[in-house]
Amino acid sequence: MEFTIACSAAPVAQLRSSVSAKLNKSAMKPRMVRRNMVVRADLEAEAKLVDGPSDKNLEVMRKFSEQYAKGTGTYFCMDLSVTAVVIKGLAENKDTLGAPLCPCRHYDDKAAEAKQGFWNCPCVPMRERKECHCMLFLTEDNDFAGEDQAISLEDVKKMTADF
Repeated sequence: MEFTIACSAAPVAQLRSSVSAKLNKSAMKPRMVRRNMVVRADLEAEAKLVDGPSDKNLEVMRKFSEQYAKGTGTYFCMDLSVTAVVIKGLAENKDTLGAPLCPCRHYDDKAAEAKQGFWNCPCVPMRERKECHCMLFLTEDNDFAGEDQAISLEDVKKMTADF
């Protein structure tokens, strides 16, 4: 048994012209350019982080963490390397996004999340309920809470050198 399917080029051509008429090609070009610019900006930001975050933002986030812990009566994790890694992540996000976006969460669009501000440190759950899932700011009743509310810049650098 043999089947033959007859196709005409006319319906395909009509479909193409119909779709072309509905799409404004000039409106698509800026979107493509913007995407390329965002990708380029992301690559440039990542290239800057090859050596880690800037010393300036690392120090800013370290000082902020100390002041916030003291001001809220919270403590750093008993394993200070956890504290150091979170501080480094906050500094990297401050370098690349302009805001200390929580480094312990996954985001589909980091830039949009940073603009929204909900997950910028201190995040809303921390401010409202003293819940920090990064383990940067722990209440004294937390099993992982240490006794420290301070960490040196040298310790942050030393503990995160391999990350």
